[in-house]
Amino acid sequence: MRDVLAPRLAQWVEDAAEAKGAPPDYVFAALLAVAGATIGNTRWVSPWKGWNEPPVIWSMCIGLPSAGKSPAIDAALQPLRKAERPLRDAAEAERKAWAEKAELAKLAESTWKEAAKGAIKAGDTPPEKPQEADAGQAPHIPRLVVNDGTIERLGAILARQPRGTLQMRDELAGWLDGMLRYSGGGSDRPFWLEAFGGRGFTVERMGREPLTIDRLTIGVLGGIQPDRLKTLLFKSDDDGLLARFLPIWPDPAPLRRPRTWADELLMERALERLLSLDMVTDDQDETRPWFIPFAEDARGLMDDFRSAVRDWEGEAEGLMLSFIGKLPGLAARLSLVQGYLDWAAGEAEEPHEITASEFGRAAHLVEAYFLPMARRAYADAATPKADRAARRLVGIIQEQGWQSFTARDVMRLDRQELGSKKDVDPALSALEDGECIRPVEAPPNPQGGRPQRLYAVNPTLHRGRA
Repeated sequence: MRDVLAPRLAQWVEDAAEAKGAPPDYVFAALLAVAGATIGNTRWVSPWKGWNEPPVIWSMCIGLPSAGKSPAIDAALQPLRKAERPLRDAAEAERKAWAEKAELAKLAESTWKEAAKGAIKAGDTPPEKPQEADAGQAPHIPRLVVNDGTIERLGAILARQPRGTLQMRDELAGWLDGMLRYSGGGSDRPFWLEAFGGRGFTVERMGREPLTIDRLTIGVLGGIQPDRLKTLLFKSDDDGLLARFLPIWPDPAPLRRPRTWADELLMERALERLLSLDMVTDDQDETRPWFIPFAEDARGLMDDFRSAVRDWEGEAEGLMLSFIGKLPGLAARLSLVQGYLDWAAGEAEEPHEITASEFGRAAHLVEAYFLPMARRAYADAATPKADRAARRLVGIIQEQGWQSFTARDVMRLDRQELGSKKDVDPALSALEDGECIRPVEAPPNPQGGRPQRLYAVNPTLHRGRA
């Protein structure tokens, strides 16, 4: 941590982890997601013209139930909730005053309607609606953290809260499971794919006008158990959703009584300072982020980093390939978030450009820490789907003791990744190429039609098995 955070922040992460009995990795991951969401649409980073990145970070803390994920996440969340409280209190007071005004507006509108009806009945010109009959829109209650918002609810929040928000899920598995299938809950998937990139999005609402959000920007933070993640990896049709997460899977912290406690005031003040950032209004009277550019030497480092990423891509497949492809954007985001965290903690000036030092720190963090973490978390999913299916098919052949079988025999078992023809065919081809099976002439089909595809099993597949 001390390589990538200013000294006071690094000490806070270590002390918070000690107090919570958790690895500092979890606290660090939560801090990045919380800080990124708090900055939100007030500041974006721009490596060069035409390339802009929001500070959105999606952190996934992986570990067993006893690993301390939730307490570590709370270390960063509680200061944010405390910083949110005075904003909510002020908005609640405004809303109370508005409610009184709204009651009077209803009376004024009712009186006006009666007067208008009477005028129309008498053939006179109806009076204009008085200003007192319009109470205006109800004040918005800030929601810096949302735990379980529907798409419609989140859309309503973000339409009134343009800086964005943070989605916190103590257990990510159920939420992701719905989106990693293209049926049922999968309709939320496009929303979340755009929420990572801060792009415009229109939320359709039942029985009401749709909401258009100029910059859909939502950070995500939560935990997941290793076995639940593995299940999700095998069920996923990868379109980059899982690859948007920073998977954090450290070794467990040692079991011991806390010896130090985190400086809570430091983090509360840092988040209050981040909340003081505002969006800017441009010449067209549109509210937008302040784009923080890269210095020229930082652009040179980005060129070098992108070349390294291209080399890493050449050695990757599956989900890891998708994850690696997003690393330049991630490094740019991290350089912005880290720079503003240093400023918020009072250890640096506010960044007006990303220097080579700041980007170098972020790039080092990605290469030395996040990339190895992703390789650990996504190891199974890095294997191409056809290869995973082929290995699964070998296990089925051995389990069933087949000397020969048909594709229909495999599909009839309805096993994971082998339940349909499109899944089975690549696995059969892979086993043919590996000389594990070979096609043989099948007996005539008694029902007529095309004969089934029959495969003979190489006896070596059963060698050594009782």
